[in-house]
Amino acid sequence: MKFLDVKTDYAFKKVFGSDNSKNILLSFLNSLDIFNDQDVIEDLTIVDPYQIPLIQGMKDTYVDVKAKLKSGAMVIIEMQVLNVPGFEQRILYNAAKSYSTQLIQGQHYHLLNPVIALTITDFVMFPESKDYTSTFKLIEKDRLVQYNGDIELIFIELPKFKKTEFNLDNIVEKWIYFIKNAESLAYIPETLALLPELSQAFTIANEAGLSVEELEIQFKRKDFIILQRDSIALAAKNARIEGKVEGKVEGIVIGMEKGIEIGTEKGIEIGIEKAKIDMVRGMLKMGMSIEDVARISGLSTEIFKALNCEESK
Repeated sequence: MKFLDVKTDYAFKKVFGSDNSKNILLSFLNSLDIFNDQDVIEDLTIVDPYQIPLIQGMKDTYVDVKAKLKSGAMVIIEMQVLNVPGFEQRILYNAAKSYSTQLIQGQHYHLLNPVIALTITDFVMFPESKDYTSTFKLIEKDRLVQYNGDIELIFIELPKFKKTEFNLDNIVEKWIYFIKNAESLAYIPETLALLPELSQAFTIANEAGLSVEELEIQFKRKDFIILQRDSIALAAKNARIEGKVEGKVEGIVIGMEKGIEIGTEKGIEIGIEKAKIDMVRGMLKMGMSIEDVARISGLSTEIFKALNCEESK
């Protein structure tokens, strides 16, 4: 057997966000106990995460999976492989947008339903903590009194999850193990096969059941991830070069933590912009659509004009 890498956006959506994924998503969300033992999610509806914003002129952003619970609460889920610039702001923006666009003109604020933004990362976001899950809410900074629980941010950091298939203690650990390791498995571990929803998830992720077109899409997504990683490495290299030209030779990570000098900041910006352009050219050569390239890269219209991409407007 060979399984998809569930950490890619295509495979993640296929497993957790397709028409026959309802039971899978229910099991996964309930395993996380996102309501702190107060409620079990009895039902949900998987909705289109690419809906046009209700407010004209609002920035259109995307999530991987979006579900409306029976209670009315909304859960938006994103699988992120690389820590790109603006990532943390985008998470908060998506959550706030999902919350604020619920009401139409004339409706009362008490009709607003909670929004939970669940983000799974294939990189470490919070190095100061050893826990692989983190939850953020709006609280008073000194007394830690919760102001409102309507917006909640939950993070799962896959690199911090170290367990093997032989010491998984509960359902949530089994789900996280599946997401992190499916691609490297040659069989369905017995401890995971006992859970019907996990067994179903493995069936969906089994490459033997995919068409040639689906396998090609997944290959392009994997190739894109490699390209992104190379682009980030190029950005770091260019940043060091530009920083050195400006007379700033501190390490990028250490420098950012301590407060980077203006010259190094300029180097980082130039390096990232150059890397993004190289990344876009690579994605277009792979046959990705202009729309996907524009959405993923976040490059400005001026850059696309320079790359002869006028049709992306």
